[in-house]
Amino acid sequence: MFHLGWAIWAWKVQDLVLADFDMYVLEATWHAKINDKFGGDMETIHTCARYVEHCLQSLGVDIGKIHFPKAEDLMDDLDYWATVMNIGKNVTLARVKRAMSIMGRKVDEAEADYSKTLYPCIQVADIIYSGFKVCLGGTDQRRAHVLARELAPKFGLDWKPVAIHTPLLIGLEGLSRMEVDAEDEDALMDAKMSKSKPQTAIFIHDTPQEIREKIGSAFCPPKQVDFNPVIEVNRLLLFSRGGFKLHVERKEKFGGPVDFTSFEELKSAYASGNLHPLDLKQATAEALIDLLKNVRKHFEKNSEARDLLKTLKRITVTR
Repeated sequence: MFHLGWAIWAWKVQDLVLADFDMYVLEATWHAKINDKFGGDMETIHTCARYVEHCLQSLGVDIGKIHFPKAEDLMDDLDYWATVMNIGKNVTLARVKRAMSIMGRKVDEAEADYSKTLYPCIQVADIIYSGFKVCLGGTDQRRAHVLARELAPKFGLDWKPVAIHTPLLIGLEGLSRMEVDAEDEDALMDAKMSKSKPQTAIFIHDTPQEIREKIGSAFCPPKQVDFNPVIEVNRLLLFSRGGFKLHVERKEKFGGPVDFTSFEELKSAYASGNLHPLDLKQATAEALIDLLKNVRKHFEKNSEARDLLKTLKRITVTR
């Protein structure tokens, strides 16, 4: 299911489309099977891939200018598997195991079956075999992209892929300052918003009431801006859109209505205690509802999108 964290990536896809990049969004079907998504059922995985195309379209991404190859399109070529083999010959098992975190799993969890050790190699092969000069993904994909950059000279390439990493949005349960260090990459990845933890995620097609309820129950301690998911929604999503201002409706006895025109202004007010958590939550929920109105409209009016979403909601999501 497509949650707010993916929207950060989706809008960067659109930025690159607008900058005239020749964009490919790989529908990583066999990767998903390796990672036990939807219990490894390929029919459902392909259904989800089509649903993701609709999600991108609903967020305003010009999908007509994007190629959507499936993993099968690459894997049908023997040269692809020769690339996988050569990658394996140039990397240690220990290094592969460190990179397995790109699946969103801890190493011990990822070792449940041998196929998972293939995952980093095939992701690097996707890049090298296809000749992708720029790789876009969340920061959780950094280890695969670094590996691709290191191995590129081994394949006689005179270029290394440039990696663009979008930040991860933490789940609504948040993190205490005392729980994790800002440099603890694994802990931060484990705390990211995830479709496998739906109670801590806002999906882009959630109803206004669902958004209000989820934001209302989110971790949001007074004056804490670090690892605060409501603050992060403002930083990474709302204020990333040009011309945005956050309107906070308050009674006069609590300071009256106020508009924040920059994230720094909002951050300062919240850190100083001049903005109450409840007021921040209510304003953020209403701003999100407005931001995602075209998504809801797309999934209401487009029959294929609506049917795909209904199908996926009926299926138990596996991590």
